[in-house]
Amino acid sequence: MSDDKKIIAIDAMGGDKGPAAVLGGMNQFLYQHGEAHVFFRIFGDEKRLRKLLKRYPRVARNSVIVDAPDVIRGTDKIRDVIRHAQNTSMYMAIKDVREGNSTAVVSAGNTGVLMSLSKLALKTIDGISRPAITTMLPSGAGDSRVVVLDLGANVQCDAGNLFDFAVLGGVYAETIGKMARPKLGVLNIGEEETKGNETLQNINKVLIAHRDELPFEYLGFVEPTDISAGRVQVVVTDGFTGNIVLKTVEGTAKLIKRVITENMKKSWLAIIGAFFLIHVFKRLKHKIDPRSYAGATFLGLNGFAVKTHGNSDALAFANAINYAVDMTKSDLNGIIRERAATLASIRAELMSGNE
Repeated sequence: MSDDKKIIAIDAMGGDKGPAAVLGGMNQFLYQHGEAHVFFRIFGDEKRLRKLLKRYPRVARNSVIVDAPDVIRGTDKIRDVIRHAQNTSMYMAIKDVREGNSTAVVSAGNTGVLMSLSKLALKTIDGISRPAITTMLPSGAGDSRVVVLDLGANVQCDAGNLFDFAVLGGVYAETIGKMARPKLGVLNIGEEETKGNETLQNINKVLIAHRDELPFEYLGFVEPTDISAGRVQVVVTDGFTGNIVLKTVEGTAKLIKRVITENMKKSWLAIIGAFFLIHVFKRLKHKIDPRSYAGATFLGLNGFAVKTHGNSDALAFANAINYAVDMTKSDLNGIIRERAATLASIRAELMSGNE
């Protein structure tokens, strides 16, 4: 195997649509990106997977199956499975990354369990207090995106956690999003410095005081409307608020699609008009389709764990794989370590002010 070939661990048993959607996504990824640079280690029911692989010779040529007899279901509780996860497809795939056999794990399985097992097995990067779930959501004009974190890993956060998310998000935007000196804001109910709780006001005060020393352009407080407007490139928030933002964006995308479809059915004039606007609709679909940003990463761990929606189809899973490959090609975690060390004195000042 070529030394530059990226090896991705796949949890084949996670997700609502099971191994068929997972293998279909792997096949789609290889079709779109070629077979030269990626190899898969697939974890799951070996007998079932071998049968499915007969449909996908391209995947069979570029993968190996590792038998994992147990499965973590979407309804399982963290406390019930974390002690008995050793033989599950999810944990074995995560462990494969920890042992250095793979560079990233991709799963459509239970988010809470995946987060807990990943943190347990991979540990947090030195200088980062907690990992955060992040992805790039649609924003502004064209193909522009905005990095939002945390999207659900940490319901309650102190100022230090939010500072770490700013470090993570800034590096992620630069490295993966190719955004030079990204514009970063802390999500609040208003832009005024007096808005929000004490935690938000504390981190805002310190970031403003050190604006010239930061590797990103700090805008101060931003509002939810700034996310879609394209004014900001990195948005920092706690996991409770971030998860609401994510689901609101996804719900809005579905609403737009539904309204357009329903109105097109109402008259021949609308159908004729839609024909002339077909390219516009295609661009809109690409912009708002949740499958185009189906991958979310647990950023801040010593290894890459990518989570895609539980109901992901082949397209969504293919995009999640591409997302994982992009991260493994970069020195993302190395840059995070360096950035956390560089900004450690500012973080210490922030935390000393909270004591």
